[in-house]
Amino acid sequence: MTPAELSDTVLRAVRRAVDEGELGPGAVGRGSERIVVERPRPGGHGDYATNVALQLSRPAGRSPRQVAEVLSRRLAGSPGIAAVDVTGPGFLNFTLSARDPHAAGLLRSIRESGLAYGHGEALRGQCIDLRIPREPRAEILADAVARIGRSQGAEVEVEHPEDPGDVTYRPVPADLDPRRLGVDAGRWALLYPAAHDRPRTESVEDRAGHLAQRESNPLFRVRYAHSRTRALTRNAADLGFASDPGAFAAMDDDHHPHHLVAATDDDPHHGPHHDPHPLHHLVAALTDHPRILLTAARHRAPDRLARHLVDVADAFLADTRISVGALPQGEEKPSAAHRARLALAEATGTVLAGGLTLLGIDAPAYL
Repeated sequence: MTPAELSDTVLRAVRRAVDEGELGPGAVGRGSERIVVERPRPGGHGDYATNVALQLSRPAGRSPRQVAEVLSRRLAGSPGIAAVDVTGPGFLNFTLSARDPHAAGLLRSIRESGLAYGHGEALRGQCIDLRIPREPRAEILADAVARIGRSQGAEVEVEHPEDPGDVTYRPVPADLDPRRLGVDAGRWALLYPAAHDRPRTESVEDRAGHLAQRESNPLFRVRYAHSRTRALTRNAADLGFASDPGAFAAMDDDHHPHHLVAATDDDPHHGPHHDPHPLHHLVAALTDHPRILLTAARHRAPDRLARHLVDVADAFLADTRISVGALPQGEEKPSAAHRARLALAEATGTVLAGGLTLLGIDAPAYL
């Protein structure tokens, strides 16, 4: 389920609640035509969240918490939604279902689009003008912004002026040029932090960290996750089976449990809630990829794409039923569930490879 589809689902719930008298008629037409759902902020729960209940409280004639409770009851059990939780003063938090009827279509879309998944025409007719000095970070930032902008249909022009130019960024000293780390690690070192933040390249430990093949290195996690997806495909071929996005509904029930977690002291209004399985995070992250690309293009912020790739990789690696269980174990025979898991792994690899390519970084099949 995409954010747009989830937004439409919430809007329909609002309209039904008004029609049946649970919410005042003012709730329709007072901001309810545009319901924003987004990834939860730090400390939040689920895959997506919305503050629509706070926005509709006054026109609906109910408290935000009451509006949220009304909507949560109507949204629970909707196709593609595994759980709806109300937190704080009235935030709605959604955990998507592993049996989301849209998931198979998502995997097919990624397979058909390949590395161009998430590319679009939203910025067609717009021109991104980049005036930059000949400085390492400015040049790498401009190149990544150009790649991402063109992926959304924009025209991009890059000019090298003598003055500081119009790209806001924090430069690196010439004697600490990260490109000495190699093309890939050097680009990542300059693109992963936001442009106004200091890249970690000054100390020997910083530079060694960008080359380390361990979990503390986010680039290593992204590239390792990608290479793991490619290894799964090769090994599946050796076993004589291939992926099948259409088999996603065959994912076994114990693959996506909802563990109850008690309320915390810093969230006294929130009772037990569903702690989403990593699978939900992975599907949500893949679904979110087109939005991330467009946002990164509009804000000229390659760091948003870099952090998104880390989220995708971490969700994949955290879910061993995908990163390992896509292949039969022991005497198992390949099943529909294995084909579905493999399709999800391959979609993950495609998104990671496409994102790294836009950052100008190689995505090796072997690592």
